Amino acid sequence: STPEEEVRAWVSQGHERAESKDRRALVGMIAPTYSDARGNSRDDIENMFRAVFLRQKKVALITRIDEIQVYADTAAKVSLDVGMAGSDSNVLGFGADAYQFEMELEKDGNDWLLISARWAQVGQELR
Repeated sequence: STPEEEVRAWVSQGHERAESKDRRALVGMIAPTYSDARGNSRDDIENMFRAVFLRQKKVALITRIDEIQVYADTAAKVSLDVGMAGSDSNVLGFGADAYQFEMELEKDGNDWLLISARWAQVGQELR
């Protein structure tokens, strides 16, 4: 498979793991050295997953890849939009948001790992 196909499979795998609320498997897709402009580490991202998964009884995602750029077959930048819906215990029992992500990946052996990301609600500036 081509590096672009591998990155598409990585996104699909992340989608499945998020919907099944498999936090450990999701964190395994993130490089131990992860850092972003917000000052988050891999542990901080894991804590974000933990909080979302604890609040939501069910998670449903709709992902759309806008662009994949591959560099020398070992690095990639992925731009995607994600619609997130979940059921929780609020008054309506349902919440939904739409986010845009720009993720940087690096190939480590046979695995692609997230090394940094920027995100924002759709219509807002990525940070």
